[in-house]
Amino acid sequence: MPMDACFFSHSWHTDKLGCVADEPFPRTPTMIPTSACRTRRLKSRGFSLLELLVAMMIIAVLGTLGFSQYKKHSASARYIKAGDILKIVAEGLDQYYLKHGRFPDYGSFDAMVDNNSALVKESLIQVSMPATDPFGQPYEGKSSRDTYELKCGGDPGNQEDAGPIIRTPGQVSNSSPVSAPRGATPKADAPADGGAKK
Repeated sequence: MPMDACFFSHSWHTDKLGCVADEPFPRTPTMIPTSACRTRRLKSRGFSLLELLVAMMIIAVLGTLGFSQYKKHSASARYIKAGDILKIVAEGLDQYYLKHGRFPDYGSFDAMVDNNSALVKESLIQVSMPATDPFGQPYEGKSSRDTYELKCGGDPGNQEDAGPIIRTPGQVSNSSPVSAPRGATPKADAPADGGAKK
């Protein structure tokens, strides 16, 4: 079978097989893209306006849901923090009662958390406790020899679920040294050593 075309295009090729070394190597014709290929290429270049609008709508809905959940959890965290502040001060008052057999006399919450108060000086509460709750409202509080009452207004935007928090000696948690039944107040003449008299 005679060879009409050269299959070798190397520099070491000779014309021994019946072809000329200078003859160009035959190439397959380049493929011209059809109209379907052109359309596919145009579509893959970007998104249509409808696709962009749908994507933006989905992002907007997810953002709205996420922001509302963030606000809800943020308000819940502030409410819990307000309760924790009242708990710290209440436990400081309880500790003071155990040491001295009475509660200190304070007419306001500010006086209780002031750096010159007996609670701070005896290290029963932390220094620089906030006088306002995380919602920006002032804490309320007063104490006398026999009892105390601490109050936070709660979340002003959600009074049904996060209403006012009130702490009295009967409402202190189980970790408190004074855990009297609800409504009861500790006796003023209770000795600091637990009642061991001789």
